[in-house]
Amino acid sequence: MKIIVPIDFSTNSVKALEFALGLHRGSKTSIVLCHVVEMIYDFASQTALALDNMHSDARKLLEEMVDKYSIGPIEIHSEIIEGTPSINVTRLAEELDADLIIMGTHGMGGLKKILVGSTAVNVIRETTIPVLLVPEESSTEQIKNLSFALEVADHEEKFIEKVNSYASIWGLKIQIIHIMKSRSFVKEMALNGLKSYFEKEIGYTPTIHQLESENVISGIKTFLEKNPESILAMCHTQKSIWDQLLGKRKSIEMAYQVRVPLLVMV
Repeated sequence: MKIIVPIDFSTNSVKALEFALGLHRGSKTSIVLCHVVEMIYDFASQTALALDNMHSDARKLLEEMVDKYSIGPIEIHSEIIEGTPSINVTRLAEELDADLIIMGTHGMGGLKKILVGSTAVNVIRETTIPVLLVPEESSTEQIKNLSFALEVADHEEKFIEKVNSYASIWGLKIQIIHIMKSRSFVKEMALNGLKSYFEKEIGYTPTIHQLESENVISGIKTFLEKNPESILAMCHTQKSIWDQLLGKRKSIEMAYQVRVPLLVMV
């Protein structure tokens, strides 16, 4: 597996690297530490000098990180690129044909509301590669389950096998979360069909949790408060510009609120 870990040398980005190492210990994995030097718009001479210094400082810090964390079968490399972080992280991940992007998030509740334009959220919006958002306080020692929130919709089928492969690599059990406003026979049948699909196509029988809630986000948060030893997985489909103006996808909304790692399937 090839993983991109954006590094800005903050505590939360280093925690994301440590989380990535913990998830993949013992497995053949390649991790690329990606540091983006943001362009400075100033006088030309000052800009050139500042960029040279930033490259030099970043190169030294990355080399120290590679030396410190290069343990076992996991290979660690580093890249320094210039430009807008979200655009360049996304571009690098696609150029290297990465399987996953793992990023740190701020604060006890994951991404804070004030960070609407943050790198992590913009990467989710721009990338075609799954993104794992890791809150600062997360530890792989606490993680036992991969909790997959599903609407039981057509667009989710393509993500099921990939989520199963992550669970297998990480040594986690899959459990399905389905939030509904009220129980119905049709929904019960759909979930039974989902269980049969897993058994037939994946060869795995997941635990299915059906929860009643007027609001999907609130329902998932309530479940996670009782089951904090989880990575939450959600499907994200890109919206048109008009949809973006009218509202957010649930996966992005969850990024602002959950205290567990969030795997966004795109």
